[in-house]
This record gives sequence, C-alpha cells and structure tokens, in this order.
Amino acid sequence: MSKIRILLADDHQLVRRGVRLILDGEPDLTVIAEAGDGAEALAKAKQEPPDLAILDIAMPRMTGLQTARELSRQFPDIRILMLTMYDNEQYLFEALKAGASGYVLKSVADRDLVEACRAAMRGEPFLYPGAVTTLIRSYLERVGEDEPPKVITEREEEVLKLVAEGHSSRDIAAMLHISVKTVERHRANLLQKLGLRDRLELTRYAIRAGLIEP
Repeated sequence: MSKIRILLADDHQLVRRGVRLILDGEPDLTVIAEAGDGAEALAKAKQEPPDLAILDIAMPRMTGLQTARELSRQFPDIRILMLTMYDNEQYLFEALKAGASGYVLKSVADRDLVEACRAAMRGEPFLYPGAVTTLIRSYLERVGEDEPPKVITEREEEVLKLVAEGHSSRDIAAMLHISVKTVERHRANLLQKLGLRDRLELTRYAIRAGLIEP
C-alpha cells in the first residue's frame, strides 16, 4: 500500500522536527517536503503535489489560512489539516471555510495528528472535542441569521499582512506580482474600510485578526 505523502509547513524548525518524527514513525505516512512559511509551502506543492498538507496557522508572509485557500484553489485534490496552538473559535471557522479537513491542537498532536491524517484521506472531518461543541453552539445561535459579509477581500488581507510585517510597497508589489500603485490602492482601501489612520493601526488590526503574531 502506498504511503500518504505529506507537506509540512510551520515556521518553527523544532516543531517541524517533532511533528515529522511522529508522522514518519507511522507505516502509512511519510513527509516529502517541509516549508517555513505559506509561500514556500505553495512553491513546494507546485514542485511535487502532496496528498496532504499540514499547515500552521500563524506563519510569516502567508498565514496557514491564506495558504489553505490557495492550495484548495490550485490543487482541489490535496487534503488540508491545520495544526495550531490556538483553541480559537474564529480560527476554527476560518480554517473550515478555507478548505481544511481538520483542526488539530499542537498540545495534543502526539495523540491526535496521526488519526487526523488518516481521517482526512478518508474524506472525513477531524475536530478535537471542544471544536465540535463550538460548531454546535454556533449553529444553534446562527439558525435563521444571515452571515455578515466579510469586510475585506482576500487580496486586501494579503496586503494587510505584509504591510503589518513591515514590508515596503515595492517589496509587497514584488511578492504579490502586482504594481506598486495597486498596493497603494489596496492600502488606501483598507484604511477606509476599517476606519483606520495609519500603518500602526493596520498592524494592530492584523494582530487582532490573527494575521501576524504580536
């Protein structure tokens, strides 16, 4: 039986090493590539598409959520798991919207991750017990309610993250393959939509939204 081929993305090398030890110790799992951020994970997936991508949520350049959206768009057959330290309702819902099959906490990765990988490849969702409770509660609260529209677009979110990380407009334009003028327009739209005044306030918003770590 062929092994499940895994792409592992986390910006902490020690975490990747520990997770890889767990996965490579299983007869049906093998890590074929590692990445230190979301952009590198996308590049590795293009070089050799894996069966399964395991993504940390908080990473530089592109978050795990942004990476999950791109992987789902470009490689619909790749299954995705989010591996995170955040037991956070907002992250959970965003991960599921982004196309993730499961949400695994790093604190219990040694217990849950292997089964989550196998569940994802069977086409089954994997959520830790607290996440199931959260989903049920949210569903009951939202029955009959329309979900509010998202305030900013995915492209604006990408620009926001890079601005908050301290990149210049020229650098952002190069990273996203757009013009400097387009970057400046996105930045102006962000300030207007979010009711903010400057880069500092954009950075604070990005921290609250989970796009960068404080």
